[in-house]
Amino acid sequence: MKLLVGRAPGSFAEGFQTVRKELRVPENFPPEVLAAAQAAHPQPSERVDHTALGLIAIDPPDATDLDQAYFGERTAGGFRVRYAIADLGSFITAGDPVDVESRRRGTTLYSPDLRTPLHPPVISENRASLLAGTTKPALVWTIDLDHDGDVRTSNLERSLVRVREAISYDEAQRRIDSGDEFFGVLRTIGRLRQDIEAARGGVSLNLPTQEIVEVDGTYRLTYDRTLPVEGWNAQLSLLTGMTAGKTMLDAGVGILRTLPPTSSQNLEQLRRQAKALGVDWPPTLPYPDLVRTLDPDTPARQAFLLQAARSFRGAGYLNIASVPAEARADPTVMSHGAIASVYAHVTAPLRRLVDRFGNEILVALYHDRTPPSWAVDALDELPGLMGKARSRESNLDRALLDFAEAMVLVHMIGQQLTGTVVGIDPAGRTATIQIADPAIVATIELDPPSGVVLADQVTVTVVAADPAARAIELRPV
Repeated sequence: MKLLVGRAPGSFAEGFQTVRKELRVPENFPPEVLAAAQAAHPQPSERVDHTALGLIAIDPPDATDLDQAYFGERTAGGFRVRYAIADLGSFITAGDPVDVESRRRGTTLYSPDLRTPLHPPVISENRASLLAGTTKPALVWTIDLDHDGDVRTSNLERSLVRVREAISYDEAQRRIDSGDEFFGVLRTIGRLRQDIEAARGGVSLNLPTQEIVEVDGTYRLTYDRTLPVEGWNAQLSLLTGMTAGKTMLDAGVGILRTLPPTSSQNLEQLRRQAKALGVDWPPTLPYPDLVRTLDPDTPARQAFLLQAARSFRGAGYLNIASVPAEARADPTVMSHGAIASVYAHVTAPLRRLVDRFGNEILVALYHDRTPPSWAVDALDELPGLMGKARSRESNLDRALLDFAEAMVLVHMIGQQLTGTVVGIDPAGRTATIQIADPAIVATIELDPPSGVVLADQVTVTVVAADPAARAIELRPV
């Protein structure tokens, strides 16, 4: 690997900023956008008073752009879920400067040292955010479930809410483990919905991902740690998104999040890889059941799960009206393959552009009104806008990780590290390895015939690392 020559950044912060400038990540909002945001207040609307619900928001500790809050309770028929979503549509008028700028940005971007918001902070981190102890406008879903966790009825209404408390996932897990009844209901609902997900063939992959975390004034590369409560809380968002998607599909208007299912060819390849890796996959065990219960606790299982993750490709957004009515019953066209259901993004309007439009359409549908023309007219444009935003987000994430890897390894030149082979190119000339500490995922060149196979443990020498070029070279010993 030939490394480019450039001035090495003097610090992580300098390097992060350089990445953002190269990728043209917005640094500030234009003055007219800030002025429009400062003048934005909730538009007059009839609202149901849900301030006494006792909603809880579960988010990372430093989050201030709080999109959702939850309240759940047992009922005679099963369970009732109240899911409050920030009512962003009440602050933005179609065509105003905030709307135009949000269409340009598409999504909130996250760097280790900075959040680049989709909307000006006066809206996304203050007036529209469901901050604890504040009364805010919100869209409140009421979803009644039976004792098995299946949806019986649903409703969506503009409301006023007051979030009782905002807590971290660690704190939520602690309360669950201590027997807190409020969070015990969340665990029960989450587990029931996970069982339903398994029954319909949904795929949940238990894979750690790289993270750049600040520790004692500097940054380290680690793999994230997922708590059980994160999975149960995610089921609330999935429940809402599936309910929203089905409602829009039944009405023939709206926008869905789609993903093609894993092809039979990919499944055959995965079976061959499982056999080669020694991963037990009985012929009668469905693929979703295998990956759901497989822990990445051995190099072989970790390598297999990474191959499974790569079998899903082609996620996008779909304007329902663009599909002929006779084709809308085809799940391969309208559904999200990993979720195994019709699904829509509606639970993160402060951080994702598309959600605001879907929510306005849904409020109208639930109250037997014609959806607003400004929201419907945008549905053809939104898939392209979101595609560009997702590409920008992916490029930023990858560049930040490449830089952090080089910054960590520049001080380890000549040292040896051990990693697991998690991918090999078809020609056998390169392999992807995953190193545990520091958390590095890198490509190494092989000298065919190398004999290296998936899940092999390989020792590599750190030959070079160039933070300016965001490149590293690891050579097999």
